[in-house]
Amino acid sequence: MRPASRLVSAISLSCLLGGPAMAAEAPGVTATEIKIGGIFPFSGPASSIGLTGRGIVAYIQSINDRGGINGRKIDYIAMDDAYSPPKAVEQARRLVESDEVSFIFGQLGTPGNTAVAKYLKAKGVPSIAIVSGSSKFTDVKDYPLTTTGLVSYDTEGKIYAKFLSRALPTAKYAILYQNDDLGKDYVNAFRSFMKADFDKRVVTAAYEVTEPTVDSQVVSLKSSGAEALFIAGTPKCAAQAIRKAAEIGWKPIVVINFPSGSIGGTLRPAGLDKSVGVVVGTINKDPTDSKWENDAGINAYRAFFEKYLPGADFQNTSYLTGYMHGMILEQILKQCGDDLSRKNIVAQSKSLKDLVLPVAATGIKINTTDSSNMIWTQLQLQRWSGTNWEPFGDILDANSE
Repeated sequence: MRPASRLVSAISLSCLLGGPAMAAEAPGVTATEIKIGGIFPFSGPASSIGLTGRGIVAYIQSINDRGGINGRKIDYIAMDDAYSPPKAVEQARRLVESDEVSFIFGQLGTPGNTAVAKYLKAKGVPSIAIVSGSSKFTDVKDYPLTTTGLVSYDTEGKIYAKFLSRALPTAKYAILYQNDDLGKDYVNAFRSFMKADFDKRVVTAAYEVTEPTVDSQVVSLKSSGAEALFIAGTPKCAAQAIRKAAEIGWKPIVVINFPSGSIGGTLRPAGLDKSVGVVVGTINKDPTDSKWENDAGINAYRAFFEKYLPGADFQNTSYLTGYMHGMILEQILKQCGDDLSRKNIVAQSKSLKDLVLPVAATGIKINTTDSSNMIWTQLQLQRWSGTNWEPFGDILDANSE
């Protein structure tokens, strides 16, 4: 295990997993160990969602403490790319060529995943449960060694467009979006859903992830007369936009994307009172909601959090996303059995059947196949009341949306 002093740049944990595997067929695997890599923005402008990586690391530690699976160690090495694509490439090369990991798991960020995709494919290294909903990664032909760990931004965007078309059928909508693949995917989803009406009824404003504030964009969007504001970005931007809209007296229906759907990461910095009415789609139960106080899954998460993430912000559900990813990793490795070849790791990651995580929103299941590499395809819409999230409507599914 690497020294604790290297926690910021590389987090390495060992736990017991798996059975024997031939090194020639399974790079990164020995009779006693499997190495897995991860890349996260632990620092930089998206560090609030980089906490997902902390959740994954903590869950792997909990597996270790429970005795692991089938007697093999996992050495999980989580690197910091500061949400910088060149840094992501540097870290991917280190993980593959120096650390010699078996595969990459849970890499977070559309820019970073985009930057490393060609390299990993050329090296034959799987990238499983990436924390990006970019629609391009759902193309199984182009990304045969990849599975996605978020509902695709295309699907999510269409769900929000459908919601707004019912709530405000003739109104103008404003979209504030991050000027990269993440933000553009959401804009294109609205365009695809609204067709000819898009240019007539939607006004957009882009921002760069390095910009200190989005205040000017919000002021500009208000002047358009839009009655709805969709924010497609990361928590820092979403919080700033919600707060600024309230400060200038703009009261649209506000919709935020799932990556920004954290009370601790977005709503509290924006102001819980200023966030009343905000809508987001989710895949998980809200662990802070008293209605789940007797829920076995949430109680297990709370106990886990107190033990493995002491002092961290329980309201920041980026940790919960990491916890859920850890459960998915555990299931994939269990299904692999003694065969930890890269081929079987990909095969099992695409063979998840009706998997229900105990902290997932009621009715949401995981199903993957050879022709669908999306781990999550369903969302539950919910609205912030000022004190808690209130789910509304039916579970919406990519396959039926």
